[in-house]
Amino acid sequence: MSDFSPSRPPSAPAVKPGLRTGRSPATVTAPAAARAQPAPLRQRQFVFVLLNQFTLLSFSAAIEPLRIANRMSGQTLYRWTIVSETGRDIACSNGTVLRVEGPLPDMGRDDVVIVCGGVDIRANTTQPLVNWLRKVARKGSVIGGLCTGAHTLAEAGLLENRRATIHWENRDGFLEEFTDTDLTKSVFVIDGNRLTAAGGTASIDLVLTMIADDHGKDLANAVADQLIYTSIRTDRDIQRLSIPTRIGVRHPRLSRVIERMEQSIEEPVSPADLAEEVGMSTRQLERLFRRYLNRSPKRYYMELRLARARNLLMQTELSVINVALACGFASPSHFSKCYRAQYGTTPYRERGTHGLDDEADGEPGLEDDLDLDDLE
Repeated sequence: MSDFSPSRPPSAPAVKPGLRTGRSPATVTAPAAARAQPAPLRQRQFVFVLLNQFTLLSFSAAIEPLRIANRMSGQTLYRWTIVSETGRDIACSNGTVLRVEGPLPDMGRDDVVIVCGGVDIRANTTQPLVNWLRKVARKGSVIGGLCTGAHTLAEAGLLENRRATIHWENRDGFLEEFTDTDLTKSVFVIDGNRLTAAGGTASIDLVLTMIADDHGKDLANAVADQLIYTSIRTDRDIQRLSIPTRIGVRHPRLSRVIERMEQSIEEPVSPADLAEEVGMSTRQLERLFRRYLNRSPKRYYMELRLARARNLLMQTELSVINVALACGFASPSHFSKCYRAQYGTTPYRERGTHGLDDEADGEPGLEDDLDLDDLE
């Protein structure tokens, strides 16, 4: 367990928790009256549960604000323990091995559990871990998930009828599997005693919000300054870059068409209907896509659908047929042909299984002559 009694740097006078000065606690000394009668100290104990192949960035982005909050306040506001399911040291997704302090512990009601997920979350969400989380939840404890940790919480039944978020790359699989969770696109969500953050730097925003709730915005802002974090996002901010930023083109009608495509994967909309919706002819829409994206609208749409299909294949246990239907394909064989043309393998082989489509999707070498524009 990390037990801090930090010394305060000369440039950062003590700021009593709960004090509202209206200015940064890193540069302003509290009034004498406030120092004489400090607000009651509120301490939190965090337990970080590292799953195999967890994402190092989302974990460090959560723990560093706690360390800095202790340093900036001159008090031990936060303590933490780092554990794994078995108590053995654990490797994150980039291969770095972290030392942990033990196995899953007995928890107090006021402790905060943070599950740190990452790659291959389904395989790394084990039954003993799920059982432990359910036991902790029965005590009424605060439980959170970082990056793909929301999947683990949902697997334990802890996000039923709750708002939550998960990394955008895992969104499709989550929606198919956990229909009783209100999944948002926010960078983080706090719903009662359930916390979820989308991963990456979203952990910073979640923890800074908790620090502000515990000890005031001045301290949270001082911690953000130390992190060189210029804008604290809220739970109303969304994860992904805007469509114009992602595609590198600022064209309102092109952005509207792409947004419509992304919203209509299961039931694709024809290019003619897309063009009509934005007040263009089909030929004008074709020229627009060729000019800015160097592909036809049909091909771009097909690539979106196949990317969604690949996510579902890798993240869920949906059958290949159901993945095909979820991405707007009428038959598995058609889906397999399109998938092979894009990725050089069939959906079955992608998942490491075999099916009839492996034999049905054409003679060897045929896929080399296929074009996605011809497969719609």
